[in-house]
Amino acid sequence: MTIAPESAATESGRTGTVRHFLMCRPEFFTVSYSINPWMRPEEGADTATALRQWEGLRQAYESLGHRVSLIDPVEGLPDMVFAANGALVVDGRVYGARFAHPERAAEGPAYLRWFVEKGYETLEASFTNEGEGDYLTLDEMILAGTGFRTDVAAHMEAQEFLGRPVVTLRLVDPRYYHLDTALFPLDGHNVAYYPEAFSEGSRRVLRRLFPDAVVATSADAEVLGLNAVSDGHNVVVNAEATGLVLELKRRGFEVVPVDLSELRKAGGGPKCCTLEIRTGKIRTSEIRTDGQTR
Repeated sequence: MTIAPESAATESGRTGTVRHFLMCRPEFFTVSYSINPWMRPEEGADTATALRQWEGLRQAYESLGHRVSLIDPVEGLPDMVFAANGALVVDGRVYGARFAHPERAAEGPAYLRWFVEKGYETLEASFTNEGEGDYLTLDEMILAGTGFRTDVAAHMEAQEFLGRPVVTLRLVDPRYYHLDTALFPLDGHNVAYYPEAFSEGSRRVLRRLFPDAVVATSADAEVLGLNAVSDGHNVVVNAEATGLVLELKRRGFEVVPVDLSELRKAGGGPKCCTLEIRTGKIRTSEIRTDGQTR
């Protein structure tokens, strides 16, 4: 496995860092129920196409030097591909997910079990929360979404367990039911976001915290362009978010466009498929004999 340096300054002055991601192959992906406005069971979804697009995302990460571990998919859990929702990992501590809808309830224990087996310190959540779907981590704080899926009480529980300040943001548009559908960190201190997804008070908070943020248009938000993953220099983003792509390039980011149109039928994009494991290193239990991570 080829790994890029832990950090490398670019000509733009931006620094990309190697990340460790957990992903889940969409072997059982389908749209058989509806728990968000994107899901239309009558239209269905093609599992083979979803698998091909997901492989393209994984290969994009690996080509950038990022580490990718895999959790085994579980039959009967078609949304398990959306690994970001499975937990929140900060400084090697894992805050487990407790899903809002019964269709996804078994995903939380499945992800927490993976981390327990790898020896991570874990906490089973007492309150409803959907992992990195509603928690996005920056250098000095964790931004936390509420309004549709995650209980505000879970924000305080996460803060106590992880020891990071948590800033609550309220989502108001059901199309952007998770924070990671309306905002993503550009690096450790700045973000891109779609203002209309948030309450007026939360917009004021975002303007105060991030005066130099990238502000996305409705056209880019509507193709889940904000469901993106940045390492501080490279941004993996849905290819259809053309305006956002241009603005990111203007600001000196290297853009890696991907096609996840099949997974978007369930309301997912690059970030939804990607749970970041923030530990600074790979544990030996995660290394396969061929040198790859699992």
